[in-house]
Amino acid sequence: MLYIVLSASIHGVEGAQHSSCERVIFSLLSARASQAALGWSATALRCFHFWGKSSSRSVHQVQSQATEAMAEPAYTIPPSRQRAATETEEYQRVTTNVGKGLAVIQEELHRMRMATKAQVESIAIQKEVKNMMKKRGDLLEEIPKMPDFLVALRPHTVWEKTPVKLFCTVEGNPRPIVKWYKGGVPVDPLSAPGKYKIESKYGVHSLIISRCVVSDTAEYSAVATNQHGTATSKAMVIVKRPAGAGESCQLGLDKLLKPSKLVEMSVGGGAASLTLPQLAKDDEGLYTLRIFTKDGTAEHSAYLFVSDAPASVKGAPGAPMSVKAYDVNSDYVLVAWKPPNTVNEAPITGYFVDRCEAGTDTWVQCNTAPVKICKYPVDGLGVGHSYYFRVRAVNSAGISRPSRKSDKVTALDAAENERLQGTDEGYVTIPGEPTDVHASEIVKAYVVLSWKPPSPRGRAPLWYIVEKCLAGTGAWQRINTAVKLHSPRYPVFDLQDGQKYQFRVYSVNMYGSSEASAPSEPIQKIDEEGVPSAPGLVVATRNTKSSVFVQWEAPKHLKNLMGYYIDGRVVGDKEWFPCNHKPFRHNRFVVHGLIPGESYVFRVQAVNIFGLSEESQESSPIAVEPALATPSAPYGITMLSCDGSSMTVAWKSPKHCGGSKVNAYYIDKRDADTLVWKEVNLAAVTERICTVDNLTEGSFYEFRIQAGNLAGVGVPSAPSAPMKCEPWTMEQPGPAYDLGFSEVRGDSLVILWKAPVYTGASAVSGYFVDMAKKGSSEFVTLNEEPVSHRYLQVTGLEEGHSYIFRVRAVNSNGVGKPSEVTEPVCAKALPGTTEIVAGVDEETGDVFLSFEACEICETSKFVWSKNYKPIGDCPRATVTAKGRTSRLTFSNPDKEDLGRYSLVVTDTEGVSSSHTLTEDALNTMLELSYAIRHPVVPLKHSLNYEILEKGHVRFWLQAVKLSPSVSYRFIVNDKEVTSGEGQKISHDVASGVIQMTVDHFTRANEGTYTVQINDGKAKTQSSLVLVGDAFKAALKEAEFQRKEHIRKQGPHFSEYLHFTVSEDCTVMLTCKVANVKKDTTFHWYKEDDEIVPETPPNVMSGACALPLPLFSRKDHGVYKAVLSDDKGKDTSVFDISGQVFDDIINALARNAGASASELVLQCTPEGIRLQCYMNYYTEEMKTVWKHKESKISSSEKMRIGGTAEMAWMQICDPSDKEKGHYAIEISDGVTTHTRTFDLSGQAYTDAYEEYLRLKAAAFAEKNRGRVVGGLPDVVTIMEEKSLSLTCTVWGEPTPEVTWFKNEQEVASNEHTRVTFDGGKFASMVINKVTPDDSGKYSINVRNKYGGEFVEITVSVYRHGEPIPEPKLGQPKTATPAAQPVPPKSPAPSKTPTPSKPQTPAQSMKSPTPASTPASTPAPKSPTPTPKSPTPPRSVKSPTPPRFMKSPTPPRK
Repeated sequence: MLYIVLSASIHGVEGAQHSSCERVIFSLLSARASQAALGWSATALRCFHFWGKSSSRSVHQVQSQATEAMAEPAYTIPPSRQRAATETEEYQRVTTNVGKGLAVIQEELHRMRMATKAQVESIAIQKEVKNMMKKRGDLLEEIPKMPDFLVALRPHTVWEKTPVKLFCTVEGNPRPIVKWYKGGVPVDPLSAPGKYKIESKYGVHSLIISRCVVSDTAEYSAVATNQHGTATSKAMVIVKRPAGAGESCQLGLDKLLKPSKLVEMSVGGGAASLTLPQLAKDDEGLYTLRIFTKDGTAEHSAYLFVSDAPASVKGAPGAPMSVKAYDVNSDYVLVAWKPPNTVNEAPITGYFVDRCEAGTDTWVQCNTAPVKICKYPVDGLGVGHSYYFRVRAVNSAGISRPSRKSDKVTALDAAENERLQGTDEGYVTIPGEPTDVHASEIVKAYVVLSWKPPSPRGRAPLWYIVEKCLAGTGAWQRINTAVKLHSPRYPVFDLQDGQKYQFRVYSVNMYGSSEASAPSEPIQKIDEEGVPSAPGLVVATRNTKSSVFVQWEAPKHLKNLMGYYIDGRVVGDKEWFPCNHKPFRHNRFVVHGLIPGESYVFRVQAVNIFGLSEESQESSPIAVEPALATPSAPYGITMLSCDGSSMTVAWKSPKHCGGSKVNAYYIDKRDADTLVWKEVNLAAVTERICTVDNLTEGSFYEFRIQAGNLAGVGVPSAPSAPMKCEPWTMEQPGPAYDLGFSEVRGDSLVILWKAPVYTGASAVSGYFVDMAKKGSSEFVTLNEEPVSHRYLQVTGLEEGHSYIFRVRAVNSNGVGKPSEVTEPVCAKALPGTTEIVAGVDEETGDVFLSFEACEICETSKFVWSKNYKPIGDCPRATVTAKGRTSRLTFSNPDKEDLGRYSLVVTDTEGVSSSHTLTEDALNTMLELSYAIRHPVVPLKHSLNYEILEKGHVRFWLQAVKLSPSVSYRFIVNDKEVTSGEGQKISHDVASGVIQMTVDHFTRANEGTYTVQINDGKAKTQSSLVLVGDAFKAALKEAEFQRKEHIRKQGPHFSEYLHFTVSEDCTVMLTCKVANVKKDTTFHWYKEDDEIVPETPPNVMSGACALPLPLFSRKDHGVYKAVLSDDKGKDTSVFDISGQVFDDIINALARNAGASASELVLQCTPEGIRLQCYMNYYTEEMKTVWKHKESKISSSEKMRIGGTAEMAWMQICDPSDKEKGHYAIEISDGVTTHTRTFDLSGQAYTDAYEEYLRLKAAAFAEKNRGRVVGGLPDVVTIMEEKSLSLTCTVWGEPTPEVTWFKNEQEVASNEHTRVTFDGGKFASMVINKVTPDDSGKYSINVRNKYGGEFVEITVSVYRHGEPIPEPKLGQPKTATPAAQPVPPKSPAPSKTPTPSKPQTPAQSMKSPTPASTPASTPAPKSPTPTPKSPTPPRSVKSPTPPRFMKSPTPPRK
């Protein structure tokens, strides 16, 4: 259907000041609607009555011409078609059969003619309208008219900081130009950006003044001008300041932000952004964005709240803010700041001021003690240096985080250059005295002195000296001895309270000092004014659903008020929270971010440089609700049914209820071709559906709706689309209506609707739900089969996307027309959304469903539904509500209560939830409900027993909780026992323990033990069966504990014997003793044989130990320690065998393995030996030698052994087969310690050469010449006796034997006879010795492998002389026989030296050949023998030792 909309202006002049349009709708209808078309033609004709009679006549002429053109001419029968009478009867018979068909055709032709006629009329009217409008516009434009104010300006009285809008309506031809004036001065919006906004639309001109101040009070005028004249309209604007708002609350011009390190701004792409990269509390405040366009100025504002960062110390205050430097001089600056808010923290006791020189990161604290006011004079600055300042607050808990640093400040005197501009000062040497010495600032903590520099002062650098004295004494004292002052400011801190002081100043430069200035007036520290008084009455009023408007009375004593801090608290909560973090200058504030529906109270504190005032009185509690207003207009008016005389319409609720429940709707109607609305209902309609009666069938109607609440009736809705009143006769159902949403989440929602009012030819059997994304017209049907219920859960949504829905009803005749499309809904859960929780009341045992709303308002109601049908008043469930929580309690839950329960909170932004109650969940809750209604005392531990000291037996159980009124009883073998002799019964409420202690546990105590408990309504019992083996075990343990108690009455072992292993691998048998005295004896035994250790045991030390050094299998046995005195005796036995022995060996192996060195290579004459040094080694340790990962067994080829300090493995007669990787593994039962050596390559070659050399040396040592035995060391003989020196010699080949006396060879003669028999026996016989035969005799036995000297000392004395003392000769080394010596092998690389001192150095040594066997001395001869040059006795010819270090690589 094509709609053509025409608008006709009342004045008909383009740009007219006021216009009103009447809507005319023409329809191109089918032939069946000709009657309706004619009716609309008449309506269309009425709409052009505005142009007068001439236009009406033209329209009637066009209509007449069209009617004549469509008229039907009279029909005349031609002669050729005329029939006779006989033919007429036949003709009538034939025509009778087709008469009905012809009538239908004629009716259709008539209908088509009328439709065509209507179309022609419409086209003609449209042309006429266009022509008339053009003619009227041209006519009006030609009429001149001077400006005229149809609506003049009106005066306004407004509060400060609120906007005001002045507007007027002007007409004139040509269009007037309007200019605005304030007090006769033109208003220029560009002079104060954002202050003024001028608009002009459709002849309505307006001036908007934003954020009025008192200075905006003036007479404003609008002057309209065109070429025909001028018109003026004036009005007075008065701006008032609220009572109590002082000068500190004046709002000056807004601070214009500019890009900097702290502010980043960007504009582009249709967006403007403001970024604060270093956010601090200093940035808190109202931010406004003003946009300047050709149409005027627009602005948007937002208040930025900045919270404190977490305190570095718990309980420390927040950081100060707004740190600024004032009164900047050459070496002095005054730093001021604003104090932080203290809500739940301890009060602030002072502040520390820090400075940092620009270009460094080092902060230096300026004051040693905290300053108590919010300003501090900093002196001692470097002239020309730049500084930053920051402040830290202090309270009893600690120090706050530092504030944001101040702007950079340069220590320079701004007037310095100006002083140097004079021409005479260049000739001044000694400066003049300063003048006007006074105190520029006096507080209790310090006094700031100020003076005027000298004039003239000279060009030389100038500094000052300050002196003070008690007023009237004249005893001047210099006070800046350590500081060179360059600026005419100086803070003085050390003044006494109650004393008056005078000050004077000297000017000093390189040429000298000036005279002293005139003394100042007497100056005395004054008491501080202190903090302001507390603010007055605090009133909180409703603002929005998440904010509250708070206002208060100013303090009676402002005392340089800096601002206010506002705190809030949830009613019923003890903790306060800050509403602002920077002092707010005005006495009204909007607190944002509150929980909808929650109740709050507020308090206010005033702030100045001395701190925070006392808190004001708390405001009255206020619930967070929107301020009351009339509701917005309903929308979505749709027709649900029509019977030809009445229409049923429905609509959607207003989007904004105005803070009060909508309780009334008023419906207006009008014919579509009129402008007059008529009321449908005088009494309010409470439902959003209404049937309008007394309508004319075939007419078109428009409807509009108004909603009402406690605040009144809101604005009417937009008119509905024209609705034709014609009866519905379709067989399919009408549209569903009142579509709504519930449980909107990020990926799902539930859509609900109401059944169609018009059901069609049969009952509605189901519904289809269609969905499309916002902005799309492609709907997708969500359910393949119609759903019979009137809700559907939609899943699979994309979070953050918006969707639209519609519903189509179905009956047996088909699918009906779709409902109106819903408003777009965003798939996103409300912040703080919770779900319905099923539970059981702990007190009553009631099964319930509970829900806590994330937001609520005063008019909200909790509406519970089952399967999305309201429950209402139902005997099976009860609904209760408290605050933001609602509970649905089941009276007697069973299977009938299963289903899906949902809840909707009215008058919110869609707070809702659902929960499906299943059979399993219900059964679980019923079990818990039964347990609560039939309570049982819960037990942590059932009845049990434990054996105590002295053999007492304790029977006990522990309940989860006991009340002081608990009662209980013990029953043993069906007999109740009470506390008395032999047993004690008690309980402890705090721990929930009930116990009975049996002092003497015997066989008579076998049986069943039961405890019965009654605690209020709850009861329980617990039993313990103690019979058979269980009882025997308990009885045995009780008897043992009884004996233990008796044992411990005398000396006893508090810890029985056990072993430990020391670091040096000494096994210690240790024990601890108790209840001993000096007379207590301690004895050690092994296999009943007493052991007496080197160090007697000291029982008074409480511990005794028996060392077992070099532990091995020899230490097997049973060890016993006996402790005794007159009080008694105790014994501890320790059997070192079996597993105990293995544990000790493993402990030794653990220590030895950890200390084991790397394998060391050492060559011997028998072969190559690998050695591993360790703290201790014994063959009982689990050690394994491996060659190429194969285990080595001890054999003639591979010998394995060890000493107490090392383990070794020797390769006898090595060959190339023995090359490769060797390892030793030492296992302690848990860990295996491995040491390795790679015997291959050069390492093997060097070792093999050394082995051959040592083997040859050993062979030579074995076969060299030597004296086997028979010679004495000293011979003493009387003269005239015969001396025989005989010995056995050996050597292969047979050695040569030579005798010497005093190193001279002895030749055989009659006096001295030398013999060597059989190559084995050598002798020298001296006949009839004389004193001359005394001396040193020696025998030299040697062959090609070497030999040795043996010395004998002979002393001859005369008859009758005393026998002389024997004197031994000194041994001398005989030159061995020459023999080839194998070349030395090169020294391999070194290996690490073991850490233990007792481990020998790791090197491969060539051991010295075994010493010569001890010779058997021959009996002394009584006959003395003469001296002979015998070499020293028993001197060997050894092979020089060779040392070859092991080439073993370092241990990994």
